[in-house]
Amino acid sequence: MQIITKAIQRLYFKIYRLFFLPLKIRVEGDPRRIKLGKKINWERGVLLSTCGGGRIEIGDNCEIKAGSKLATYGGEIILGKYTSVNYNTILYGHGGLKIGNYVRIAAGCVLVPANHQFGPDRLIFEQDLIRKGILIEDNVWIGAGAIILDGVTIGRGSVIGAGTVVTKSIGNYELHAGVPNRLLKRLKDE
Repeated sequence: MQIITKAIQRLYFKIYRLFFLPLKIRVEGDPRRIKLGKKINWERGVLLSTCGGGRIEIGDNCEIKAGSKLATYGGEIILGKYTSVNYNTILYGHGGLKIGNYVRIAAGCVLVPANHQFGPDRLIFEQDLIRKGILIEDNVWIGAGAIILDGVTIGRGSVIGAGTVVTKSIGNYELHAGVPNRLLKRLKDE
């Protein structure tokens, strides 16, 4: 049994060396919790972390730019096909982050599907997390520096302006901007 375990570990290390080391993608945690599609365009300096459990799934023909970090924190991160994650973007998975197909995420965005509870009777680091999750449907454009918080759904065909803090859900084909986000325009009547 121990011989089989060592053989499996050697196989995973060979796969890791073959696919991740030449690209200089850092993998933390268990690489078996990462499922990659075909023809992903990677840049150097990407972190994929499944520390604390969870999984990462990246669809076919995605693009992940330098400095981006995908960290599950026990949840899951799922990117659909033809999705791009631009420079220095952070995607967390706590309560589940599901991003559809043909989504464009500009540089410096932060998507956090969790929120801290807080109260006066416990220290901040002892507080629990609320984990509702984030859903981003197909064909969405998220502008540079946007922050998307827990419990939000962004409907298909929507646009999020640069620097927007998204605290409430967005319908299909809407343009939102501001802190917190507000509807500026309907892009298409349904």
